[in-house]
Amino acid sequence: MKTLPKERRYENLSYLPPLTDQQIARQVQYMLDQGFIPCIEFNETSEPTENYWTMWKLPLFGVASVQDVLAEVNECRTEYRECYVRVVSFDNIKQCQTLSFIVHKPGANSGFRY
Repeated sequence: MKTLPKERRYENLSYLPPLTDQQIARQVQYMLDQGFIPCIEFNETSEPTENYWTMWKLPLFGVASVQDVLAEVNECRTEYRECYVRVVSFDNIKQCQTLSFIVHKPGANSGFRY
């Protein structure tokens, strides 16, 4: 049995290796298939005490495709390169957040481009 190396963990998928472009697209597709409303947020820090992230535009109500969501993610990443960027989804029936994961870390050499 191996212990995970000591490092900073973020959000619920952070214990996995960084997601590939295809894996991110599949997570977004899952959100849309479940009828959840995706939203993109950014923040200068990912400290647990920092509970408030800034929304990138409005939640993507009525978004038609994964590519539409990913295009917005890329715009946010381009505009706020020195911020953390995450994708979250909301259930409009239960009125709660259902999923969130970071798609960009400042200083990380991420290949996420659509």
